[in-house]
Amino acid sequence: MRSPLQGGLPPTGAVTGAVVEIACDESGFSGTNLLHSGTPVIAHASVDLSVAEATELIGTLRSGFRFSPHELKSGRFLRQPGAARDRFLAALAGRALVHLIDKEFFLVTRVVDLMLSEPSYTAGTSLAAHHRAAALALYRAGRTAGAAWDDFLAAFADLVRRRRQPDPRAAERFLRARDRLRDSGLGTDPVLTALRPAAVRAVRSRLDADDRSMPPPLEPLLPALAETVLFWSRGRRRVLVFHDEQSALTADRLTRLQQALAGDGGSPLAGLVMVDSRDDPRVQVADLLAGIARRAPAAVDGRLLSATSLRDPGA
Repeated sequence: MRSPLQGGLPPTGAVTGAVVEIACDESGFSGTNLLHSGTPVIAHASVDLSVAEATELIGTLRSGFRFSPHELKSGRFLRQPGAARDRFLAALAGRALVHLIDKEFFLVTRVVDLMLSEPSYTAGTSLAAHHRAAALALYRAGRTAGAAWDDFLAAFADLVRRRRQPDPRAAERFLRARDRLRDSGLGTDPVLTALRPAAVRAVRSRLDADDRSMPPPLEPLLPALAETVLFWSRGRRRVLVFHDEQSALTADRLTRLQQALAGDGGSPLAGLVMVDSRDDPRVQVADLLAGIARRAPAAVDGRLLSATSLRDPGA
Protein backbone atom coordinates (compact mmCIF):
# COMPACT_ATOMS: atom_id res chain seq x y z
CA MET A 1 0.00 0.00 0.00
CA ARG A 2 1.52 3.33 -1.07
CA SER A 3 1.95 6.24 1.33
CA PRO A 4 0.34 9.57 0.38
CA LEU A 5 2.60 11.82 -1.67
CA GLN A 6 4.11 14.70 0.29
CA GLY A 7 4.87 18.28 -0.73
CA GLY A 8 4.20 20.10 -3.95
CA LEU A 9 2.08 23.14 -4.73
CA PRO A 10 -0.86 22.15 -6.93
CA PRO A 11 -2.74 24.98 -8.66
CA THR A 12 -5.76 26.16 -6.70
CA GLY A 13 -7.85 26.43 -9.85
CA ALA A 14 -7.75 26.01 -13.59
CA VAL A 15 -4.52 27.22 -15.18
CA THR A 16 -5.48 29.50 -18.04
CA GLY A 17 -3.58 31.14 -20.86
CA ALA A 18 -0.44 29.77 -22.50
CA VAL A 19 0.68 26.84 -20.37
CA VAL A 20 3.33 24.15 -20.86
CA GLU A 21 3.38 20.96 -18.79
CA ILE A 22 6.76 19.50 -17.93
CA ALA A 23 7.77 16.39 -16.02
CA CYS A 24 10.91 16.39 -13.85
CA ASP A 25 13.15 14.10 -11.88
CA GLU A 26 16.66 14.24 -10.47
CA SER A 27 19.67 12.00 -10.01
CA GLY A 28 22.34 12.39 -7.35
CA PHE A 29 20.25 14.13 -4.71
CA SER A 30 21.74 13.55 -1.24
CA GLY A 31 19.74 15.92 0.92
CA THR A 32 21.90 18.42 2.78
CA ASN A 33 24.91 16.08 2.63
CA LEU A 34 26.69 17.89 -0.19
CA LEU A 35 30.32 16.99 0.56
CA HIS A 36 30.48 13.31 1.40
CA SER A 37 27.66 11.70 -0.54
CA GLY A 38 29.71 9.86 -3.18
CA THR A 39 27.83 11.74 -5.92
CA PRO A 40 29.51 15.12 -6.52
CA VAL A 41 26.97 16.21 -9.13
CA ILE A 42 23.18 16.52 -9.17
CA ALA A 43 21.33 16.32 -12.47
CA HIS A 44 17.82 17.74 -12.69
CA ALA A 45 16.03 16.80 -15.91
CA SER A 46 12.77 18.00 -17.44
CA VAL A 47 10.81 16.99 -20.53
CA ASP A 48 7.70 18.41 -22.20
CA LEU A 49 6.57 15.12 -23.72
CA SER A 50 2.94 14.12 -23.61
CA VAL A 51 1.99 10.95 -21.75
CA ALA A 52 1.48 9.18 -25.08
CA GLU A 53 4.88 10.26 -26.41
CA ALA A 54 6.65 9.18 -23.23
CA THR A 55 4.84 5.84 -23.21
CA GLU A 56 5.89 5.16 -26.78
CA LEU A 57 9.52 6.06 -26.08
CA ILE A 58 9.71 3.85 -23.00
CA GLY A 59 8.05 1.01 -24.88
CA THR A 60 10.69 1.25 -27.60
CA LEU A 61 13.50 1.12 -25.05
CA ARG A 62 12.07 -1.89 -23.26
CA SER A 63 11.40 -3.83 -26.42
CA GLY A 64 14.84 -3.12 -27.80
CA PHE A 65 16.78 -4.10 -24.71
CA ARG A 66 14.44 -6.44 -22.86
CA PHE A 67 14.06 -4.19 -19.85
CA SER A 68 11.53 -5.37 -17.31
CA PRO A 69 9.10 -2.78 -15.90
CA HIS A 70 11.50 -2.28 -12.97
CA GLU A 71 14.78 -2.10 -14.91
CA LEU A 72 14.47 1.14 -16.84
CA LYS A 73 17.47 2.70 -15.10
CA SER A 74 20.32 4.76 -16.48
CA GLY A 75 23.09 2.55 -15.11
CA ARG A 76 22.05 -0.45 -17.16
CA PHE A 77 21.10 1.68 -20.15
CA LEU A 78 24.60 3.18 -20.25
CA ARG A 79 26.05 -0.32 -20.54
CA GLN A 80 24.22 -0.74 -23.84
CA PRO A 81 25.87 0.25 -27.13
CA GLY A 82 26.47 4.01 -27.46
CA ALA A 83 24.17 4.22 -30.46
CA ALA A 84 21.20 3.31 -28.26
CA ARG A 85 21.92 6.16 -25.86
CA ASP A 86 22.40 8.56 -28.76
CA ARG A 87 19.05 7.57 -30.26
CA PHE A 88 17.35 8.17 -26.93
CA LEU A 89 18.94 11.62 -26.58
CA ALA A 90 18.17 12.46 -30.21
CA ALA A 91 14.51 11.67 -29.57
CA LEU A 92 14.53 14.32 -26.85
CA ALA A 93 16.10 17.09 -28.94
CA GLY A 94 14.16 20.28 -28.31
CA ARG A 95 11.92 18.48 -25.82
CA ALA A 96 14.15 18.26 -22.74
CA LEU A 97 16.54 20.16 -20.49
CA VAL A 98 19.17 19.03 -17.99
CA HIS A 99 20.42 21.35 -15.26
CA LEU A 100 23.68 20.11 -13.70
CA ILE A 101 24.85 21.20 -10.26
CA ASP A 102 28.36 20.64 -8.96
CA LYS A 103 27.75 20.38 -5.22
CA GLU A 104 31.01 22.08 -4.23
CA PHE A 105 30.39 24.93 -6.66
CA PHE A 106 26.85 25.26 -5.32
CA LEU A 107 28.26 25.72 -1.81
CA VAL A 108 30.61 28.44 -3.06
CA THR A 109 27.74 30.31 -4.72
CA ARG A 110 25.85 30.02 -1.44
CA VAL A 111 28.76 31.61 0.43
CA VAL A 112 28.61 34.57 -1.96
CA ASP A 113 24.83 34.87 -2.24
CA LEU A 114 24.14 34.53 1.49
CA MET A 115 27.09 36.41 2.95
CA LEU A 116 27.70 39.22 0.45
CA SER A 117 24.14 40.15 -0.55
CA GLU A 118 20.59 39.87 0.74
CA PRO A 119 19.63 36.17 0.46
CA SER A 120 16.63 35.47 -1.76
CA TYR A 121 14.92 32.56 -3.43
CA THR A 122 16.52 33.56 -6.73
CA ALA A 123 20.03 33.06 -5.26
CA GLY A 124 22.05 30.64 -7.33
CA THR A 125 20.08 31.37 -10.51
CA SER A 126 20.64 33.52 -13.58
CA LEU A 127 18.40 36.15 -11.97
CA ALA A 128 21.13 36.77 -9.36
CA ALA A 129 24.26 36.03 -11.36
CA HIS A 130 26.18 39.25 -10.68
CA HIS A 131 28.43 37.46 -8.16
CA ARG A 132 28.93 34.32 -10.26
CA ALA A 133 32.34 35.36 -11.62
CA ALA A 134 33.70 35.91 -8.10
CA ALA A 135 32.32 32.57 -6.96
CA LEU A 136 33.89 30.80 -9.94
CA ALA A 137 37.28 32.39 -9.25
CA LEU A 138 37.15 31.28 -5.61
CA TYR A 139 36.05 27.78 -6.61
CA ARG A 140 38.94 27.37 -9.06
CA ALA A 141 41.55 28.76 -6.67
CA GLY A 142 40.19 26.93 -3.66
CA ARG A 143 40.42 23.52 -5.28
CA THR A 144 44.20 23.94 -5.37
CA ALA A 145 44.39 24.62 -1.62
CA GLY A 146 44.03 21.04 -0.41
CA ALA A 147 42.84 20.43 3.15
CA ALA A 148 42.22 24.12 3.83
CA TRP A 149 39.61 24.16 1.05
CA ASP A 150 37.88 21.04 2.34
CA ASP A 151 37.78 22.50 5.85
CA PHE A 152 36.34 25.79 4.57
CA LEU A 153 33.48 24.10 2.73
CA ALA A 154 32.76 21.78 5.66
CA ALA A 155 32.73 24.72 8.09
CA PHE A 156 30.33 26.65 5.86
CA ALA A 157 27.98 23.67 5.52
CA ASP A 158 28.02 23.31 9.31
CA LEU A 159 27.45 27.05 9.78
CA VAL A 160 24.28 27.19 7.68
CA ARG A 161 22.79 23.82 8.61
CA ARG A 162 19.44 24.24 10.35
CA ARG A 163 19.53 22.86 13.88
CA ARG A 164 17.19 22.67 16.81
CA GLN A 165 19.64 24.22 19.27
CA PRO A 166 21.84 27.22 18.36
CA ASP A 167 25.58 26.55 18.19
CA PRO A 168 27.36 29.75 19.30
CA ARG A 169 30.71 28.45 18.01
CA ALA A 170 29.65 27.74 14.41
CA ALA A 171 30.36 31.27 13.16
CA GLU A 172 33.78 31.36 14.78
CA ARG A 173 34.72 27.96 13.30
CA PHE A 174 33.79 29.20 9.85
CA LEU A 175 35.77 32.43 10.25
CA ARG A 176 38.82 30.46 11.41
CA ALA A 177 38.47 28.19 8.38
CA ARG A 178 38.29 31.29 6.17
CA ASP A 179 41.51 32.60 7.72
CA ARG A 180 43.31 29.29 7.17
CA LEU A 181 42.21 29.30 3.53
CA ARG A 182 43.51 32.84 3.08
CA ASP A 183 46.81 31.83 4.69
CA SER A 184 47.11 28.92 2.24
CA GLY A 185 47.65 31.32 -0.65
CA LEU A 186 44.24 32.92 -1.21
CA GLY A 187 44.89 36.01 0.87
CA THR A 188 43.80 38.41 -1.88
CA ASP A 189 40.64 36.59 -2.94
CA PRO A 190 37.87 39.24 -2.98
CA VAL A 191 35.18 36.94 -1.60
CA LEU A 192 37.26 35.81 1.38
CA THR A 193 38.33 39.40 2.01
CA ALA A 194 34.72 40.59 1.98
CA LEU A 195 33.44 37.96 4.43
CA ARG A 196 32.82 40.16 7.45
CA PRO A 197 32.24 38.59 10.88
CA ALA A 198 29.07 40.66 11.37
CA ALA A 199 27.52 39.32 8.15
CA VAL A 200 28.44 35.74 9.03
CA ARG A 201 26.88 36.02 12.47
CA ALA A 202 23.79 37.73 11.06
CA VAL A 203 23.12 34.80 8.71
CA ARG A 204 23.51 32.32 11.55
CA SER A 205 21.17 34.39 13.73
CA ARG A 206 18.49 34.41 11.04
CA LEU A 207 18.76 30.65 10.70
CA ASP A 208 18.54 30.21 14.48
CA ALA A 209 15.40 32.38 14.42
CA ASP A 210 13.94 30.09 11.71
CA ASP A 211 13.69 32.97 9.24
CA ARG A 212 11.78 31.33 6.39
CA SER A 213 12.33 34.28 4.07
CA MET A 214 15.88 32.99 3.59
CA PRO A 215 16.28 30.25 0.99
CA PRO A 216 17.31 26.93 2.55
CA PRO A 217 21.11 27.17 2.25
CA LEU A 218 21.79 23.51 1.48
CA GLU A 219 18.99 22.73 -1.01
CA PRO A 220 20.30 22.91 -4.59
CA LEU A 221 17.07 21.65 -6.14
CA LEU A 222 15.36 25.01 -5.63
CA PRO A 223 17.66 26.99 -7.95
CA ALA A 224 17.60 24.04 -10.36
CA LEU A 225 13.81 24.15 -10.44
CA ALA A 226 13.84 27.92 -10.85
CA GLU A 227 16.15 27.70 -13.88
CA THR A 228 14.00 24.93 -15.31
CA VAL A 229 10.83 27.00 -15.01
CA LEU A 230 12.52 30.06 -16.53
CA PHE A 231 13.72 28.00 -19.48
CA TRP A 232 10.34 26.47 -20.29
CA SER A 233 8.38 29.67 -19.72
CA ARG A 234 10.34 31.51 -22.45
CA GLY A 235 9.06 34.69 -20.84
CA ARG A 236 5.55 34.06 -22.19
CA ARG A 237 4.14 30.78 -20.94
CA ARG A 238 3.28 29.53 -17.50
CA VAL A 239 4.80 26.23 -16.43
CA LEU A 240 2.93 23.44 -14.66
CA VAL A 241 5.42 20.96 -13.20
CA PHE A 242 4.84 17.27 -12.53
CA HIS A 243 7.67 16.08 -10.31
CA ASP A 244 8.68 12.79 -8.78
CA GLU A 245 8.17 12.99 -5.01
CA GLN A 246 10.92 15.12 -3.49
CA SER A 247 11.13 16.09 0.17
CA ALA A 248 13.01 19.34 -0.55
CA LEU A 249 10.09 20.80 -2.52
CA THR A 250 7.72 21.74 0.28
CA ALA A 251 4.65 23.89 -0.23
CA ASP A 252 6.16 26.77 1.76
CA ARG A 253 9.38 26.80 -0.27
CA LEU A 254 7.54 26.51 -3.56
CA THR A 255 5.23 29.38 -2.64
CA ARG A 256 8.22 31.59 -1.87
CA LEU A 257 9.93 30.53 -5.10
CA GLN A 258 6.74 31.23 -7.04
CA GLN A 259 6.61 34.73 -5.56
CA ALA A 260 10.31 35.35 -6.20
CA LEU A 261 9.90 34.48 -9.88
CA ALA A 262 6.84 36.68 -10.31
CA GLY A 263 7.13 39.62 -12.67
CA ASP A 264 4.63 42.15 -13.94
CA GLY A 265 2.58 39.39 -15.55
CA GLY A 266 2.59 37.05 -12.57
CA SER A 267 4.76 34.07 -11.79
CA PRO A 268 5.79 31.66 -14.55
CA LEU A 269 5.45 28.81 -12.04
CA ALA A 270 1.78 27.81 -12.26
CA GLY A 271 2.18 25.01 -9.73
CA LEU A 272 3.97 21.77 -8.94
CA VAL A 273 2.21 18.43 -8.61
CA MET A 274 3.98 15.52 -6.94
CA VAL A 275 3.55 12.19 -8.72
CA ASP A 276 4.79 8.65 -8.32
CA SER A 277 7.20 7.91 -11.17
CA ARG A 278 5.65 4.44 -11.52
CA ASP A 279 2.43 6.12 -12.63
CA ASP A 280 3.83 8.76 -14.98
CA PRO A 281 5.91 7.69 -18.02
CA ARG A 282 7.01 11.30 -18.55
CA VAL A 283 8.75 11.29 -15.16
CA GLN A 284 10.33 7.93 -16.02
CA VAL A 285 11.88 9.51 -19.13
CA ALA A 286 13.12 12.47 -17.04
CA ASP A 287 14.58 10.05 -14.51
CA LEU A 288 16.47 8.15 -17.21
CA LEU A 289 17.76 11.37 -18.74
CA ALA A 290 18.92 12.70 -15.36
CA GLY A 291 20.79 9.49 -14.64
CA ILE A 292 22.56 9.57 -18.01
CA ALA A 293 23.50 13.23 -17.55
CA ARG A 294 24.92 12.66 -14.06
CA ARG A 295 27.02 9.67 -15.11
CA ALA A 296 27.99 10.90 -18.59
CA PRO A 297 27.54 14.69 -18.75
CA ALA A 298 29.49 14.92 -22.01
CA ALA A 299 26.67 12.97 -23.68
CA VAL A 300 24.20 15.83 -23.13
CA ASP A 301 26.59 18.77 -23.31
CA GLY A 302 25.71 21.10 -26.16
CA ARG A 303 22.40 19.40 -26.90
CA LEU A 304 20.24 19.26 -23.82
CA LEU A 305 22.37 20.88 -21.12
CA SER A 306 21.23 24.11 -19.49
CA ALA A 307 23.60 26.98 -20.19
CA THR A 308 23.06 28.20 -16.60
CA SER A 309 24.10 24.94 -14.94
CA LEU A 310 25.87 25.47 -11.63
CA ARG A 311 29.26 24.09 -12.56
CA ASP A 312 32.63 25.27 -13.82
CA PRO A 313 32.06 25.92 -17.54
CA GLY A 314 35.74 25.21 -18.20
CA ALA A 315 35.76 21.80 -16.55
